[in-house]
Amino acid sequence: MPVKKQVGYYLERTTRQVKLAFTQAFIAADIDLTPEQWVLIDHLMAKNGVSQTDLASKSYKNAPTVSRILDVLERKNYIERQRFTNDRRRYKIFLTNKGRSVGEKALPIAIELREKGWKGLTDHDYEEFLKIIETVFKNYDIN
Repeated sequence: MPVKKQVGYYLERTTRQVKLAFTQAFIAADIDLTPEQWVLIDHLMAKNGVSQTDLASKSYKNAPTVSRILDVLERKNYIERQRFTNDRRRYKIFLTNKGRSVGEKALPIAIELREKGWKGLTDHDYEEFLKIIETVFKNYDIN
């Protein structure tokens, strides 16, 4: 008998809904960011000057995807790449003043959307959600 617990379906459906909410909110606020770009800007606001590898790891995106997103952010003048002094093949990523400004404009919207997502749910619900989602993540971990 096949298992009917469609984890992937519910994760994808929810992810699409969250991304759509972020996209629409950023457009309404005249913020030139996609949700994928926001994830990297958000990480850089917390810790500026990290490597592309660190950004990929923290955002759970592969290196080519992060590189592509960073190319767009660089064209928008939101970030700049600086080579590591001891390894010229690697780059540290820094927010520019424009990038920080966009991030600061987007942050209250992101916080509001995060709160909206948990409306009607308790702190206990959140802890249970984290426990469940971490278990599912570990069940699929291939490392």
